[in-house]
Amino acid sequence: MPKILVVEDEAAIARVLVDNLLFEGYEAEAVADGAEGLERALAWQPDLILLDVVLPTMDGYEVCRRLRAQGAATPIIMLTARGEEVDKVLGLELGADDYVTKPVGVRELMARIKAVLRRGELAPATGAVLEFGQARIDFDRYEATVDGQTVHLSPKAFGVLRLLWESKGRALTRAQILEQVWGYEVYPTTRTVDNHIAELRNRLEADPAQPRHILTVHGVGYRFVE
Repeated sequence: MPKILVVEDEAAIARVLVDNLLFEGYEAEAVADGAEGLERALAWQPDLILLDVVLPTMDGYEVCRRLRAQGAATPIIMLTARGEEVDKVLGLELGADDYVTKPVGVRELMARIKAVLRRGELAPATGAVLEFGQARIDFDRYEATVDGQTVHLSPKAFGVLRLLWESKGRALTRAQILEQVWGYEVYPTTRTVDNHIAELRNRLEADPAQPRHILTVHGVGYRFVE
């Protein structure tokens, strides 16, 4: 039974979400502020977090940032009344898996939850380890080291690198990467992929300005070579 944490300060919305999640067979609970949500997410280890953006004590963006900084790979769906593209971009770049603008229909939200959880279930647990240069990446453990020293990568950066590696040298467009890693059918016009590529190069390449493994294919996108 997947566990879902709702971080929402509007009591009526939180109650509706929890009731519908319980009806769908999930284990669910709600907290009403960002700091409590962060603490509960780390302690309870839910399978998915529904995270409002506007929260007391700590906003949803900061909750997401801190979770990812601590290595938490829990899928996050951001909930907000904001509809501006810049807000969506920020959520995605901080490591959110999906972004829903309120008000949203319960059926649509449940479908998005199932889709995000299904992507996690379909991720192969193959014990895959990638080594190149001085870098060693354990995808199943979400662990990365360079010259034996641990380096932090966001969960989405792991996803981007794994996709490029498994594509066996083929160039992938930004749209293909967004679709496979983020699961979007309507792609935001963002530098989301570029920012994650920069993160990977800065953390893993010996010379990020002259990358030897995570390469740009001009006019197309990116590819990986060992």
